[in-house]
Amino acid sequence: MKKNYAIALCVILLSCENNSNVKQANLSFSGSTHKTKSREKGNYFVVPEIPDEMVFAGERIPLEDLDVKERLDNELIVNNFWHSNTILMMKRANRWFPMMKSVLKEYDLPEDLVYIALIESGLRNVTSPAGAKGFWQIMEATGREYGLYINEDVDERNHAEKSTKVAAEFLKKAYEKFGSWTLAAAAYNRGMSGIERDQVQQGVESYFDLSLNNETARYVYRILAIKMIFENPEKYGFYIDKEDLYSPYITKEVEVDTSITNIYDWARAQGSSIKIVRKLNPWILGKKLEVIEGEKWIVKLPKNDKQLRVIGR
Repeated sequence: MKKNYAIALCVILLSCENNSNVKQANLSFSGSTHKTKSREKGNYFVVPEIPDEMVFAGERIPLEDLDVKERLDNELIVNNFWHSNTILMMKRANRWFPMMKSVLKEYDLPEDLVYIALIESGLRNVTSPAGAKGFWQIMEATGREYGLYINEDVDERNHAEKSTKVAAEFLKKAYEKFGSWTLAAAAYNRGMSGIERDQVQQGVESYFDLSLNNETARYVYRILAIKMIFENPEKYGFYIDKEDLYSPYITKEVEVDTSITNIYDWARAQGSSIKIVRKLNPWILGKKLEVIEGEKWIVKLPKNDKQLRVIGR
């Protein structure tokens, strides 16, 4: 009896092991228009390989350095095998990257910097234990310094476009200070004064030569790993159809030049709901929206019923 049970258990385990090699999800990030073909491909696990050469924002990464290569390998394996998180980031990126890249272009910054937002928040309006908020994880003091409105009713750190502009301004200043995009990215995590202090104390200039705290020491490598996966997802076993990616919201803009005392009533009067108003405008936190004299707010609402339900239509 026990012998037969053991044999049956072995058969089940072998079956599970074999099935683990079967492609695991019906997705295709390649953007294939042939749904059936991409469904056949699916997602599967790949042991990633470090390339011989890599460039970030026009800067060569010194992969001949064993420490650099192994640190990148570590982050690439972590992100490559964290399928749920990586797939969701790919889906969200389709919605937000076009706007972010447009802002970076406006500031004459490299597109590669969009990956900072991915490792900061996964493109979610989250709040860190330290109090940083939004896609770009901006601290309150930094947000105010760069002109964002922050109070109990409004927090523009959750405003996708405005927070991206703040990040762009910071990164531009950091690059002007350090002359390196990898150092500018590290400064986004560590702060410009922190990176400068480390350089002076250690007598080195390159990010890849600095001894840093664990978070900043991993920071740029995490960016590089995500860049590698996003630029060649099929190589790393990710297949997602275009139609499965999250599309940009179809919206219209409404100018608000007088204070709104009850945003719930205002939302219903617009044929919407507070749920949808906050989804499209996550910077609106309270029950009212105060307008300072001479200024106005731009609030996004659904343009039609194609994505988000418009009440009463």
